[in-house]
Amino acid sequence: MNATATTSTNSTTSTNSTTSSNHCVIPDWLQECLCAGPEACDPADTGLICRAFEFAYKLHDGQYRKSGEPYICHPVAVAGLLRDLGGSGAMIAAGFLHDVVEDTDVTVEEIEQRFGSEVRRLVEGVTKLSKFSENFSSKTERQAENFRRMFLAMAQDIRVIVVKLADRLHNMRTLEHLSDEKRRRIAQETREIFAPLANRLGIGRFKWELEDLAFKYLETESYRQIQELVAEKRTDREERLTNVTKILRERLEETGIRCQELSGRPKHLYSIFLKMQRQQKEFHEIYDLAAIRIIVESKDECYRSLAVVHDAFRPVPGRFKDYIGLPKPNRYQSLHTVVIGPTGRPIEVQIRTQEMHRIAEYGIAAHWKYKETGRSNTQLTASDEKFTWLRQLLEWQNDLKDAQEYIESVKDNLFEDDVYVFTPKGDVISLSQKATPVDFAYRIHTEVGHHCAGAKVNGRMVPLGTPLKNGDIVEIITLKNSHPSLDWLNFVVTPSARNRIRQWYKRSHRDENVARGRELLEKELGKSGFEALLKSEPMQAVAERCNYHSVEDLLAALGYGEVTLNLVVNRIREAVKSQQPIAPAPEVLPPLPTTQRSSASANGSKGGVQSRTSSPIAGVEGLLYYLAGCCNPIPGEAIIGVVTRSSRGISIHRQGCNNVENVQGDRLVPVKWNPTDSDGARPQTYPVNIQIEVLDRVGVLKDILSRLTDNNVNVRNAQVKTFEGRPALIDLGIDIENYQQLERVFVQIKKMSDVLNLRRISQVEEQKL
Repeated sequence: MNATATTSTNSTTSTNSTTSSNHCVIPDWLQECLCAGPEACDPADTGLICRAFEFAYKLHDGQYRKSGEPYICHPVAVAGLLRDLGGSGAMIAAGFLHDVVEDTDVTVEEIEQRFGSEVRRLVEGVTKLSKFSENFSSKTERQAENFRRMFLAMAQDIRVIVVKLADRLHNMRTLEHLSDEKRRRIAQETREIFAPLANRLGIGRFKWELEDLAFKYLETESYRQIQELVAEKRTDREERLTNVTKILRERLEETGIRCQELSGRPKHLYSIFLKMQRQQKEFHEIYDLAAIRIIVESKDECYRSLAVVHDAFRPVPGRFKDYIGLPKPNRYQSLHTVVIGPTGRPIEVQIRTQEMHRIAEYGIAAHWKYKETGRSNTQLTASDEKFTWLRQLLEWQNDLKDAQEYIESVKDNLFEDDVYVFTPKGDVISLSQKATPVDFAYRIHTEVGHHCAGAKVNGRMVPLGTPLKNGDIVEIITLKNSHPSLDWLNFVVTPSARNRIRQWYKRSHRDENVARGRELLEKELGKSGFEALLKSEPMQAVAERCNYHSVEDLLAALGYGEVTLNLVVNRIREAVKSQQPIAPAPEVLPPLPTTQRSSASANGSKGGVQSRTSSPIAGVEGLLYYLAGCCNPIPGEAIIGVVTRSSRGISIHRQGCNNVENVQGDRLVPVKWNPTDSDGARPQTYPVNIQIEVLDRVGVLKDILSRLTDNNVNVRNAQVKTFEGRPALIDLGIDIENYQQLERVFVQIKKMSDVLNLRRISQVEEQKL
């Protein structure tokens, strides 16, 4: 095939029936599409597939993968995987086109114009954000945004993730051509996100291969050892399984049950590795390395076959699971039992119908692979009962702004095993293992969780932290005046419940303080024009001068006594009178070079005296000066100089510092940061003290410190104060380069759902000026 291939497929295929001119092997199914005439069973799909292939072929012409093969080989392989899953023409076309927006100049609008809105939606949902990576400050943020977009696209069309899984599977199959660091990073993401996603969607054939491939690159030596050991035992294992299947086939035929399939299959390498790790056993101690699968015609024959298996071989107590009566959330259905075989070794037996087997292999894809109805059934959205986990991920889009916290919640939700409990009306609710009645209450409804006052399990009152077990009947007792307790965070396990508790506490705690602050200010200023004042620019300037990001933050601080009413009122009068913003734009104020600071200033105490002919602070050239330890001004903030009564010269303060409030005007010196320093020294760090009010939980300090590390901020000291039933206080001394960096740090920390409040504090009060 040449680079100018068109829909005139006769000339196209005459070049080479199996290989294009750039040595890309064309699979038989694609050859059939390209050669299909009017007699094709679905001409519309065939035409779409051909046009998508030829368009992708032209765009990727001249591009090569790390392996050296033409890039078009990758889209062809992805489209083939989607075809094997029974995907529609639109899905297969999206497989061909999934990289063109990212790797070429083609836009999603052009995709829609050429191939329709359905293909555009699938391609756009899969497209990664690598073109826009400069908008994110870290890989974590970029990865989180990728997942947010992907899950949002899944809500609109669940097929998006199936295309993405096919893309990831082929990339994993060819991972050996990348560097070791990239291999490990991609394999880790595959194990933590994409394999669990395949499991959630029930696509077993993708899930197992993704896990084994990730295992190969993450635990290379263990993978190789298990692979060799499994190969060594293959003959013995196959002989043992052959004997068992022969016995079972005879017994089933005697009972009148006709098996559509009765065969043994080896377990996947990663599942063997996990079992060895979980049970702390060596390979020779793991007996059930293979399972026997029995496929029959009906659900009734499944249970009859189970009786035959248990009659032929002794069952192992506690190893029977009925996933037919109680299917997994991904719709998997089967009977699982473990019996003792003729040689005395345990053998796992799985019994299911052909339809159950299709769902086990293809998961959600079975919905369209074997559909008998129209094409409309190929779109499944988050409103489906089977996708409650997807709804939870979508809810967190707005609740969890912090990238790292969002990714951790995604991983927890995808990996969680399920326990099945019942409402008093008999409805089945699936929850994480070790879930509690509080988790159950929030799963029913947010308000049920907020007003939960007690719980009954199987008719008996139990503590709210009691872990639930399969089959429990749970009843929640609610009271109108009840509200969440911080203690619940110590035992709830579902991310959704934990997040709802945090959000309630943050809102109730903050709203209460904001309301109190509004009340105090309104009482002082009067109701007339009060609302208009709060929304005005002078009021925003007052908030910024008092070192708060918004008027609401200032009201909250006023409500719990962080600032005085007198200070706020005075600032408002000054701002209204001048009608000008109080603080200058910080970006025009470069940092003070570190060479100008004394060690005392760097430690957060009163700054050492400085005297230089060329000063980094304009207005004090040739004079003695020091940075005040009470407010620790940093480059990028508005500053003011104060002539001290001692011989220490001029102290430099932040504008708005409380210690400058009562200083006479004739002692104030207008100063500002110089744009540059004459000797060219560049800034390093300056001491800043901050206090963070948080919901008390294990690991919250570690999470805060990781955000600081991401922003290259050093922590000089840390102190945590905890209180029974109340939020904890974390005092940190950090080293900051300038005001812009401090702003970034505040934004990152405030995104954390456990953080209630964040402010700068003064640990050293200024002596009498």
